[in-house]
Amino acid sequence: MVDDNELDMLRNIPTPAPGPEAKARALAAAMAAYDLEKNPAATQGTANAGRLTERARKLWRDIMQKKLIAAPALAGLVALPIAGYATFYLMEGSPFNFGAEQEIADAPSVRLKEPLAAELKKTDSGAAPTSPAKPLAASQAGKSEAEASADEAVVMNEAAPAMPALAPLADAAAQMSRMSAPTLTTELHGVIAPSDVPMPLPENRDRVEDFKTNPVRSALEDPVSTFSIDVDTASYSFARRLLKEGVLPHADTVRVEEMINYFPYDWKGPEAITTPFNTTVSVMPTPWNEHTKLMHVGIKGYDVKPTEQPKANLVFLIDVSGSMDEPDKLPLLRSAFRLLVNKLNADDTVSIVTYAGNAGTVLEPTKASDREKILSAIDTLAPGGSTAGEAGIREAYRLAQKSFLKDGINRVMLATDGDFNVGQTDDDELKRLIEDKRKSGVFLSVFGFGRGNLNDQMMQTIAQNGNGTAAYIDTLAEAEKVLVQDASSTLFPIAKDVKIQVEFNPAAVAEYRLIGYETRALNREDFNNDRVDAGEIGSGHSVTAIYEITPKGAPQQIDNLRYGEATTSNGGVANADEYAFVKIRYKAPDGDTSRLITTPVTKANEVASFDAAGTDQRFSVAVAAFGQKLRDEDATARFGFDRIAEIASAARGADPYGYRAEFLSLVRLASSLQGNKP
Repeated sequence: MVDDNELDMLRNIPTPAPGPEAKARALAAAMAAYDLEKNPAATQGTANAGRLTERARKLWRDIMQKKLIAAPALAGLVALPIAGYATFYLMEGSPFNFGAEQEIADAPSVRLKEPLAAELKKTDSGAAPTSPAKPLAASQAGKSEAEASADEAVVMNEAAPAMPALAPLADAAAQMSRMSAPTLTTELHGVIAPSDVPMPLPENRDRVEDFKTNPVRSALEDPVSTFSIDVDTASYSFARRLLKEGVLPHADTVRVEEMINYFPYDWKGPEAITTPFNTTVSVMPTPWNEHTKLMHVGIKGYDVKPTEQPKANLVFLIDVSGSMDEPDKLPLLRSAFRLLVNKLNADDTVSIVTYAGNAGTVLEPTKASDREKILSAIDTLAPGGSTAGEAGIREAYRLAQKSFLKDGINRVMLATDGDFNVGQTDDDELKRLIEDKRKSGVFLSVFGFGRGNLNDQMMQTIAQNGNGTAAYIDTLAEAEKVLVQDASSTLFPIAKDVKIQVEFNPAAVAEYRLIGYETRALNREDFNNDRVDAGEIGSGHSVTAIYEITPKGAPQQIDNLRYGEATTSNGGVANADEYAFVKIRYKAPDGDTSRLITTPVTKANEVASFDAAGTDQRFSVAVAAFGQKLRDEDATARFGFDRIAEIASAARGADPYGYRAEFLSLVRLASSLQGNKP
């Protein structure tokens, strides 16, 4: 039992001051005491956050029971629990590891703020000599917690027989409590975690397809270039997101043709749907190489008027797996599809299929006139589970065929981050599945969401092989562009399996290089094979392809063959005024037989200077240069971002939605971030 008179004596005695070494050891001991034995490698704090509080309480009880109330000692022991308790609350919840088996004597010194360090340097002329602190891990071996607690108090008391008044230490503790979390972490870094140990970063499981840039080819040896049309825009949106987050995109995430085709261009279109698109070709000097020219091919699709638009049968195939539980995934997806629903005509039909661990039908085919029912079904979508994408695809195509419109638009609209991990997960297997399903006459659109788990490679595979297109939606503004402003081209195809083949005249062209379309390359014989799939063009779509050509007689990258010469039979000498011959094959959306359109490229297509080219031509060239810079290609190695911005700014033209202004800001961002590749 404690005598009240002794407590009254305690209140009236002055508090002596300890030496500076005792202070430092006491603070280090209080910090190291936090979960000393049972937290060898904690990275997220400890499970027993109240342990030090209970220990301090037990220590105080044992001290009072043993009546360690000698004036110098007891006053010191009043201060020590307060310092330890304050330190505990400062460090509570921090993912630091104090080292369970490390002796305090071996611990690095504590780095403190200057005022606190100065306070600890002060000495008291009356302080008694101090003795070294005993290693806690060794001194407590084989003892109970109560005995160890009491011994700790004795050890610290021996080190500091005389303690200071509480005010200086309280001020120091108050200063520490005013430190922000980052500041405290930095100041105590030497004790808590070595500065050379990096914090773990979230795993990035984005998957993109590796590909090599198109090489320069000799027109004499390899005069024919063949590729599938591409109207996808996913690469531009993804690169924009990365740039706005402060990093340059990896080269394989940049598909130059998708960056070029992100922007609407005012190419001359066809007069009637009987000819679904028109071709505009121009030849101009190359801004990044004085020895070459650019052959610019612009294609414009027929713009279906609202009164001519067929009815639409749409199936929303929505990924609701656990990986979609991010603000930029399912919540953004719900808002995006609400925009689309409000754009549909009353006679259009909507169905909703979701997939996670398995697939299920959320909404049977419903007329768009019943918008509230459709929107309510969208609003109830919630994430959770694995990703049975294959099952979802099968169910979506089943519903699309159930409500198939013979003279209408039948389309599955897949929205996902691309993480298929149940059922068929191999890209080649999914490709074969989609190839089989496209025979039903149902088209496919793929919309990617989010980062860190984005399977861009899979999305490109199924979009390219499902008579479909792919877009990446990173903001609600992008959703409005894709699903509202470009709704006609997104939903209503006017031609499918569109292929381009260009034959260069070796009498006029020594070398050529196709800018972009690396993942869309076709074999020469594929052009006339109607069984080979290619891209689709939607209503009002504009498509651009750019070749860099080296005129005959200009400096070449490839040496001429010793025994090679141009022949007259393939248009070499006989058509000396032609640079090339452009051929386009396409099928009607519901057709199986292709049709052919041809366009010769002659001197008449040439413009005198780059500045004399049209506004849209020059802007698209600026975008092409930007994409090549992001891929770090040799052709634009000496062409600066400032020059790209200069060209784009001069060719900005009409910009009602601000897309081109945003492009200029991305060029400036890339310029400032050059060298900060992830």
